[in-house]
Amino acid sequence: MGKVLVIGAGGVASVAIHKICQNDEFFTEVCIATRTKEKADAIKEKLQGKTKTVITTEQVDADNVEELTALIEKVKPEAVLNLALPYQDLTIMDACLATKTHYIDTANYEPEDTAKFEYKWQWDYMDRYKEAGITGLLGSGFDPGVTSVFTAYALKHYFDEIHYIDILDCNAGDHGYPFATNFNPEINIREVSAKGSYWENGEWVETEPLEIKRKYNFPEIGEKDMYLLHHEELESLGLHVPGIKRIRFFMTFGESYLTYLKCLENVGMTSIEPIEFEGKEIIPLQFLTAVLPDPSSLGPRTVGKTNIGCIFQGVKNGEEKTLYIYNVCDHQEAYAEVGSQAVSYTTGVPAMIGTMLVMNGKWERPGVYTVEEFDPDPFMDALNTWGLPWTVVENPELVD
Repeated sequence: MGKVLVIGAGGVASVAIHKICQNDEFFTEVCIATRTKEKADAIKEKLQGKTKTVITTEQVDADNVEELTALIEKVKPEAVLNLALPYQDLTIMDACLATKTHYIDTANYEPEDTAKFEYKWQWDYMDRYKEAGITGLLGSGFDPGVTSVFTAYALKHYFDEIHYIDILDCNAGDHGYPFATNFNPEINIREVSAKGSYWENGEWVETEPLEIKRKYNFPEIGEKDMYLLHHEELESLGLHVPGIKRIRFFMTFGESYLTYLKCLENVGMTSIEPIEFEGKEIIPLQFLTAVLPDPSSLGPRTVGKTNIGCIFQGVKNGEEKTLYIYNVCDHQEAYAEVGSQAVSYTTGVPAMIGTMLVMNGKWERPGVYTVEEFDPDPFMDALNTWGLPWTVVENPELVD
């Protein structure tokens, strides 16, 4: 039983708050805080009267440590669930440190002026969080998040050593727009247009953006093109999986999406370098984000499914073994339940689960950790309970 402060009111936050309110035997209170309080009020209005969880709202600037600290001191939550932008991770971590409050997020820190995300900045809080006696849980979304829990589960129950991991993220949803992104456009486009990389033999191997392409026949979806990207869980899994030799991350994209993205790149619209426009300094990618469809508006028009999971190769009792653990989520079923499409759903559900496990003590440990460093079993059980059931397949089709 406890109180949580959620910072953010976008698509993922909306799902996480819906799930918090469904889980009202555990979450007695939730405060929703965001820069634009009307967004928080709108979520409250949807849920008020449908849950025993008490819902309040507040306004906060997540870039301002003093404001955040004052808010946490006012609300007095047991934990802060950060569903704001990755640029704001450190200010929120600072406020949690100042108030000795548990911290949970879904994506690692990324400087606003540099398209580079890594855990270094957040791992630097380890000693300070230990001294404060609070838990910092990093990356409790789907990827990162569930994919890392899948890895810990596979290692605990199926392997003595895992040598190869391929993380596959397939979104076969169709929203009907010529070009739109399924989560924050600024973050999505920065991620896709960056150089790719994978972890092999203890080193990073860098590739050009979208240079490496593979096809895969996804269960319940079919064959799709997928491209190798850099992704943050590769960094933490490379440290925490004994015997690992290679980890790769692939995401599917349709030809239409890639064609529009290339055109936008060619005319400079994906740049994060400031330019002067009518006497004001603007960042082209942020302007593009403002004119693209809001991802939270895609739910009612998106059809199809997502399939996200991990293919493992390793050894058990001296014999080679392969395994595939994945989840399939239906966009329309997600929308019917919580009013959001499956991409937001698959991130918002594990955000609630990670918060619950920190607050109920099962994943409480002073310091800063990624999800694969904890016992995976309670998280895996909760996925089945709260809407993201998973499947285990032995001897799956592998990625070359």
